[in-house]
Amino acid sequence: MNSTQNKKWISIEDLDNYKEAAVPEIRTAMETAVDQVVRNLPEFTDRFPGPNSFDNFYRPGDNVEWTTGFWTGEIWLAYENARTEEEKEALRKAGEIQVDSFMKRIVDRIDVDHHDMGFLYSLSCVAAYKLTGMEKAKEAALLAADNLVSRFQPKGEFLQAWGEMGAPDNYRFIIDCLLNLPLLYWAYEETGVDKYRDIAEKHIHTALANVIREDDSTWHTFFMNPETGEPDHGATCQGYRDGSAWARGQAWGVYGTAVGYRYTKREEYIGYFKRVTTYFLKHLPEDLCPFWDLEFGDGDEQPRDSSSAVIAACGMLEMSKYMEKADSEYYTSVALKLLKQMIDKYSVKDPKKSNGLLLMGTYSKKSPYNTCTEAGVDECVIWGDYFYMEALYRVLDPEWKSYW
Repeated sequence: MNSTQNKKWISIEDLDNYKEAAVPEIRTAMETAVDQVVRNLPEFTDRFPGPNSFDNFYRPGDNVEWTTGFWTGEIWLAYENARTEEEKEALRKAGEIQVDSFMKRIVDRIDVDHHDMGFLYSLSCVAAYKLTGMEKAKEAALLAADNLVSRFQPKGEFLQAWGEMGAPDNYRFIIDCLLNLPLLYWAYEETGVDKYRDIAEKHIHTALANVIREDDSTWHTFFMNPETGEPDHGATCQGYRDGSAWARGQAWGVYGTAVGYRYTKREEYIGYFKRVTTYFLKHLPEDLCPFWDLEFGDGDEQPRDSSSAVIAACGMLEMSKYMEKADSEYYTSVALKLLKQMIDKYSVKDPKKSNGLLLMGTYSKKSPYNTCTEAGVDECVIWGDYFYMEALYRVLDPEWKSYW
């Protein structure tokens, strides 16, 4: 940095001063990540890591909550990057055991009364079906897609995130759901049944029409009027306050607009992507790892959220495939700069210090103005580990067939 002034955030121009991660160091980082996943298989094959670590170590638990699919996604990414046939076979078997668990979960309706079917089933069962042709994985993922469709609210045309269907205090969607929609597009491609695609497109249209603010920051949650279906108001659950930009939510917007464009090819989504990404980049601190809410920057005594950086990097690498050359090169370069910082400063390099992959994530940070329960602050978070691996693999194999 060539400025002597204290800055709350860097400027966009400052990004020119950062180095990109090079392919050899990305390959080394992927090998380290695969080794860690393989090392964790004895503890996390029949059981699952929770959403966040405790003192940087995940604990085994049941297949519940919205996050277990990320771990299975790590197993499949490791499978694709295994260095020996023995390692690959062990990972395949572990992934298939977890598919059995996901089938049981959807059939027995264990903690599935919410919208997070994509996070759970795209990375576990869709990935398994794409990679191995496992029919049980396809069947489980289609059941999950049907469950997601059941959350659709015709008044307002959106997928209700949480709570009793139609309840006025939960008649809302959240920005995270943009990453659940690929499950519906995949179901449409597999079955030819229009409802999957139609509901996905209605939801993304409603979401992007309402969730992006005039200043290009994003709402975490947005309420619709249950009587008229008209937009009502935005609010936060996990951000610092209603009017701030929750870092992970903004990152979901970066990636969500990219996958939205991939499936719809609607040109305005490129514009949405540029808006939310520019806001994200304008609110990065000096080491490029966002604070948990983008209201905070260098000088604030607040925790980071490394997961936001790698989610956004994946979104930039995805959208760069569909852009004109100059834009494609720019966003690829920025993603590589974020990855360089994550590899150098935030990745786990010693398994004695953590059984995760990426340090200093934040699941949920309590504030005087939000409604969340505090959990996983300055810890590994399982989606951060997954998106870190995905970002690495996107660079190593630009033709990678996404699980999303």
